[in-house]
Amino acid sequence: QVQLVESGGGLVQAGGSLRLSCAVSGSTFLRYVMGWFRQTPGKEREFIASINWSGSTTSYAESVKGRFTISRDNAKNTVYLQMNSLNPEDTAVYYCAAGFLATIQANPAYWGQGTQVTVSS
Repeated sequence: QVQLVESGGGLVQAGGSLRLSCAVSGSTFLRYVMGWFRQTPGKEREFIASINWSGSTTSYAESVKGRFTISRDNAKNTVYLQMNSLNPEDTAVYYCAAGFLATIQANPAYWGQGTQVTVSS
C-alpha cells in the first residue's frame, strides 16, 4: 500500500512563498513519476507539475511556470513543490500524486490527502 502524506500548506500573503512536501512510503519511490495537483471548490483537479524518477525531467502547467519548482529527494522518499510569487488565484487544496510517465497527468495511481494553501490579498 503506497501512502503519500503532504505537509507545508498554510496561509500566506500575496507575493509570498511556501514549500510543500510529500513523503512517500510503502513502495519503491524510484518507481514513480511524482506530481502535484490542485483543486478549488466546484472545479476539476488541475495538474500543476511533475518530475521523473531522477529529477532530470520536469513539466509544469502554464499557470505556474516560472513561479513554482518541483523537486525530489530520492534518499528521503520525498517530493517538494516550491511556490513563489503566490497570488490569491493559487488558493486551493494541493495534492501530491504518484504514477507513471504516460499517465501521471491524466490518471495518477496514488494520491495524498491534500493540504490547504490560502493566499490572502
